[in-house]
Amino acid sequence: MRVDTTGKISLDHIYTSPDPRAYFSTLRELDYDIPELAKPHFRRFIAEYRQASGVPRPTVLDIGCSYGINAALVKYGATMGELYDRYGGRDAHRHTRATLLARDRELIRSHEPADDLRFLGLDASEEALSYALEAGFLDGAVHADLENGDPTDEQRAQLAGTDLVISTGCLGYVTERTISRIVEAQDGHRPWMAHFVLRMFPFDPIADTLAAAGYETVRHDGLFRQRRFATPRERSLVLDRLAAAGVDPAGLETGGWFYAQLYISKPCT
Repeated sequence: MRVDTTGKISLDHIYTSPDPRAYFSTLRELDYDIPELAKPHFRRFIAEYRQASGVPRPTVLDIGCSYGINAALVKYGATMGELYDRYGGRDAHRHTRATLLARDRELIRSHEPADDLRFLGLDASEEALSYALEAGFLDGAVHADLENGDPTDEQRAQLAGTDLVISTGCLGYVTERTISRIVEAQDGHRPWMAHFVLRMFPFDPIADTLAAAGYETVRHDGLFRQRRFATPRERSLVLDRLAAAGVDPAGLETGGWFYAQLYISKPCT
């Protein structure tokens, strides 16, 4: 398997397929479960924001949303196990994109949202965003690469008014450049943020950028398993990267798993 510049195997192909089957079939083999572990933390975070702000239906921006996984879990109460069975089960190959979408829309029509939210997705994959929108998991989508350019006027308008910003693994590839552009698009409004970030990626540059914009960042206690290493080479390269960053992997990544940390950023009072 090809590895990228971070030492991780390249999984680009699973984010650009016309439907989520490659995504779930591939990640199921690696026991990828960070969205499930993140779900209760996001729900508490959203409830805290709703109580503090008085906003009854907040807008959540999911950076690197892919096929709308966090929206499916947080807004509609799905589980990763259900989604793995839905898109990576034994009968998944019998479906077309159209029949998968029809089944997803029926699921949403027959279930009240678990939480009254507006979910906005940001991703560089037009295919993944299109599926999430057509299925109904996302209420809106921003197809943009904010690492390499400012948002258009239309994209700024979409991003404006965001109440909460979340992510479950894209930070590291996505840097302070994207975070800064999201903040700038708010025209003075400062959304709360919750990011799950692999330990191999330092959060300091993002925390510093947010501090300059009037935020305070706190790292949540505890660690969260993201997925298993796919190959011995990936494990070796990631352990080297952790060592270079001064992060001790003993008893954690040495056991064969990626681990993430949760960072909460709120405007200073």
